[in-house]
Amino acid sequence: MGLAVNAGEGAVTEGAEAAAVDGNGEDGCGMQMMEGAGGDTHTHKQLLNCEDKHSLPANSYVIWLIITGTGYGVASEFFILNLSVCELGICLNGLVFILSRSISSLKITDAFLMGLSFTGRPLFQCLICVERYLAVVHPVTFLMYKPLRYRVICCTAIWFISLGSCLVCMYNLASDKICAHAWFLTMQLTLIISIQLYCLVAVLRALKQSGPGERKREREEENHMKRRSFYLILLTTVTMIFLYFPLAITGISVILTADNSPKVH
Repeated sequence: MGLAVNAGEGAVTEGAEAAAVDGNGEDGCGMQMMEGAGGDTHTHKQLLNCEDKHSLPANSYVIWLIITGTGYGVASEFFILNLSVCELGICLNGLVFILSRSISSLKITDAFLMGLSFTGRPLFQCLICVERYLAVVHPVTFLMYKPLRYRVICCTAIWFISLGSCLVCMYNLASDKICAHAWFLTMQLTLIISIQLYCLVAVLRALKQSGPGERKREREEENHMKRRSFYLILLTTVTMIFLYFPLAITGISVILTADNSPKVH
C-alpha cells in the first residue's frame, strides 16, 4: 500500500517535529513525588534549570515557524503546534516550581501545572506517533481523517484530558496522596509508551515490506518516507522513556513501599 504522506513535507515539518521533541527536557513534573520517595531534589533542580533554557527557545521557534507560514500549513502541523504550546506551559511550570520553593502559595499552582507534564506532553507526542503510524500502515484511514477538523477534535480532547489531569494532580498532591498519584502516573505512562512501541514496531514491519508491482523509484521514495516516520517515532519514544521511565520506576517504588497497615492512634 502506498504511503499517504506528501514527499514535499519533509524538510520543515520534520525539522519542526524534531525541534519539538528535542526541546522536551526534564522538568519539575516529578519533583514532589521524588521528594516523597526521598529523591535528590537539588540535582533535579539543576537539571530543570538547564533543560528549560533549551526547551523555551526551541518550542518558541517551532511556534514561530508554523504561525508565520514557513511550514506547510496549520493543518499538517497542528499537532506540533499544540505540543509546542504545551511545552511552553511546562516551561512555566518549571518557573513556578522554582518560585514555589520560596513562595509557599504557589505550590498549588505548581501541582496544577504538573498535569501538562504528566498528560499533555505524552499524549501529544503519542498522537504524532499514531498519525505517522496511520500514514504508513493505514494510508486510506489517514487520508480519511486528514482534514483539520479531525485534528482540532483530537487536540481539543487532549486539552480537556490534560485539564482533568491537572485537577487530579492538584488534588492528589494537595491532599498528600502520594500513593494514589504514583498509581495515576505509572498506569498512564505505561499505556502511552506501550502505544508508541506498538506504532514503532508496526512502522518497522511496514518498512521491511514492499508492495507488489512497485517501480524501483517509487519504492525508494516510499521507503524514504517510511524511514522518516520510523525515525520520528523512535526519537519520540526514546525521549519518552528517558524522561518518564525513571518517574514510573519511582512510582512503582512508592506503591510497593507504601505503608497500608492500619495506624494505631
